[in-house]
Amino acid sequence: MSKFFKNQFTILLFGFVFWLPIAVLIVILVFLFGSLENMGEAILQVFIPARYLHEGFGVILGILIIYVTGIILKSTRVRQVLSKIPLIGPFLGAGEMMTVDRLLHLTPCLFLLSPTCIAYGWILSEQKVKVKEISSNITLVNIYYPTVPALVTGEVLPMRRDMIIRLGNSSREIIDLLLYSLRNPKEIKYLPWEDESTEDFENRARAFGLNSKIANG
Repeated sequence: MSKFFKNQFTILLFGFVFWLPIAVLIVILVFLFGSLENMGEAILQVFIPARYLHEGFGVILGILIIYVTGIILKSTRVRQVLSKIPLIGPFLGAGEMMTVDRLLHLTPCLFLLSPTCIAYGWILSEQKVKVKEISSNITLVNIYYPTVPALVTGEVLPMRRDMIIRLGNSSREIIDLLLYSLRNPKEIKYLPWEDESTEDFENRARAFGLNSKIANG
């Protein structure tokens, strides 16, 4: 009998865990729309007699104000000016945002996050290095390392080229793989750097210690 009640409690707990975030979201939305209604109505009453105002007008005005603000921040230099203000600035940085669409147009890769840990990422750019103002043959590769499951947030890590293996898989395949193996590619394909010899490439590929098919090109 105790096992029966334990199973019922587990089922009840699963249902509670499912509905709790939905209930919290609903409460937040109701609060936000209520606040928008009150503020919008207060603004409208300055220009329109109260008898002409109907429920919902305040929400519409609030959404319109937010929309116009977004257009101004995106299409003008206002965001660049505001980004220089302490506290507010970091939330309005004028740099490019990472998007899933941008990821789809980048080259995926594997890199050594540590001597014993391999991670997936995307190649953003390559950066030449000077040593004491003298040009060197050292090249750093800037890697985007996403924070799963929020792929559009992450870190930019400068890595040595020898610590990176370019992948011949599509970005879509790697995204699906990172989303807790939603779909797994048939194989992981290694690609050499353009100026890398076959011997150096195969040595690096073996150093990664993964069973994979080496794709030429």
